[in-house]
Amino acid sequence: MLRYAALGAALALGACHAAVLDPQGTIGQADKTILVDTVAIMLAIVVPTIIATLAFAWWFRASNERAQHYPQWAFSGRLEIIVWSIPLLTIMLLGGVAWIGSHELDPAKPLPSKTPALEVQGVSLDWKWLFIYPDQHVASVNQLVIPVNTPIHFSLTSASVMSAFFIPRLGSMIYTMNGMTTKLYLDANAAGTFLGRSSHYNGDGFSDMHFEVHAVPAAAFTSWVAATRASGPTLDDASYKSLEQQSINVQPYTYREADPALFGDIVSQKLPPGPGPSKGRPTADVTPRTEP
Repeated sequence: MLRYAALGAALALGACHAAVLDPQGTIGQADKTILVDTVAIMLAIVVPTIIATLAFAWWFRASNERAQHYPQWAFSGRLEIIVWSIPLLTIMLLGGVAWIGSHELDPAKPLPSKTPALEVQGVSLDWKWLFIYPDQHVASVNQLVIPVNTPIHFSLTSASVMSAFFIPRLGSMIYTMNGMTTKLYLDANAAGTFLGRSSHYNGDGFSDMHFEVHAVPAAAFTSWVAATRASGPTLDDASYKSLEQQSINVQPYTYREADPALFGDIVSQKLPPGPGPSKGRPTADVTPRTEP
């Protein structure tokens, strides 16, 4: 039985290792610290409680004649103080950790860095992600390329139903909503490829609504921008209207030129929202799963 429990714990930790327990960014590391500290604080009361429960059950077992029973006992002020003060102090400590962390990790709070932040505009569609680099005038679908050790300032919105933007190894999750802009700062302090995804169910293509995050050195990012500008389609109103149509499991590709006003037009709904999963399942050209 103990072997199965150990195996289960190992599998659980192995699954977490690739995500929030193996952070590669400033925000992700702070999130991990809060998670570990919170668990440790809770264990400080949970473990003694479990031990005390087992100890009392063993000591006051029917066969222990040395245990003293007080059938008329009803109240002890000292016990009441202990019983209520320990949970109260634990809650205060947990509340303090959450209060400080929520302010320090405010998604819209800029990250301290001597390197200027890279602006990235993200749009969740049915069922894919569009990333626009307004300063570089390029864009990508289901692929996010960022320089290492550079703050990334995300401006996020939805062109359809509500979704949630989440890169587990880099940090905070935040929602995207139609007609609204949410702000988020993240960074990557090590080169690598990380998983990004929608962590909020939003229709038939939800399970395939993920993207790859490539954190690369600054020189490699500059080279990627130059290569992207050299080929590919242009992202304007017409191509965006085609992009926003429902599609599933879209392979990553880039746009060599992106209209800098496009994101503002999406947020202000100058460009109408996408269809969304409002009429049941998508049509057969989107997914074969068209049965009711």
